[in-house]
Amino acid sequence: MVEESETIGGAVEDLRAFCAVADLGTVSAAAQRLGETKGGVSRRLSRLERRLGVALLARTPRAVSLTEEGRAFFARTREALGLLDDAAETARASRSVPDGHLRVTAPVDLGMDVLPPLVTGFRAAYPQITVELVLTDTALDLAANRIDLALRATPGALPDSGYRASTLLSFAIALYASPAYLDAHGVPDTPAALADHEWVVSRELTGAARLTLTDRRNRPVTVIVRPGVRTTDYASVHRIAAAGGGIAPLPEPVARRSLEEGHLVRVLPEWQCASGTLYAVSLRGSEAPARVRAFRAYLRQALAPARPGDH
Repeated sequence: MVEESETIGGAVEDLRAFCAVADLGTVSAAAQRLGETKGGVSRRLSRLERRLGVALLARTPRAVSLTEEGRAFFARTREALGLLDDAAETARASRSVPDGHLRVTAPVDLGMDVLPPLVTGFRAAYPQITVELVLTDTALDLAANRIDLALRATPGALPDSGYRASTLLSFAIALYASPAYLDAHGVPDTPAALADHEWVVSRELTGAARLTLTDRRNRPVTVIVRPGVRTTDYASVHRIAAAGGGIAPLPEPVARRSLEEGHLVRVLPEWQCASGTLYAVSLRGSEAPARVRAFRAYLRQALAPARPGDH
């Protein structure tokens, strides 16, 4: 069994006992301050001196006094314990006070098309929190990369990573095109009409792609489309579609701002390609620091209007 004095906590409490005795001049007074027995404090002092290999206190029947080595040790120890107490208070405050540095990872398309106005709004609400974005389509390990929060979108359940995941929103992958493109090529009014249009897609669709759409009654229909442009991510699909390059399947959160600003139009609004879920993943879930919980709550509120049905 490991003795208390061999643990970090036990060693710190031994130091506190020594400083209390040095401050008050007696073991009895120190024991009363610390809420321990006189014998318990004496054992702490003996363990500390044995560990250091030096006498810190000169004991008499009525009082104790510091040795020369004890005075030097007391000065440094009191300062160290003060720093330790400050650090502990800061750590405790992080649970209730949103403050500090927030490190967030997200896919490139979310980072470029969704997060900029959200991060700006969050910083306006919490100027005491600084934000660092790590944009990558690789799912980074949170602990190894010192990530506070990961945003991950998936068409199904999130793979079990051992971390805490909470749902931010559910979304549809729908069809969009620019007004200029639709003016030039016409507005398709049925899924079958999509085969005659230019397409911009991510690399998930290859060759002459079979695109399955479902309506609001969940009835499927399959259309063969021939993409003219393929890209590696939704961020570039978004930009090419907004520039008039063709019809594009896009997640609603990615297309949302361009839709509101009139740069994109929803095509066949009764139909969608797929659905997905955006998750916020953190190390400790509800026990995460206040800055993480504040950002997660802010995202959930800001993204709520983008849920299916809010067209």
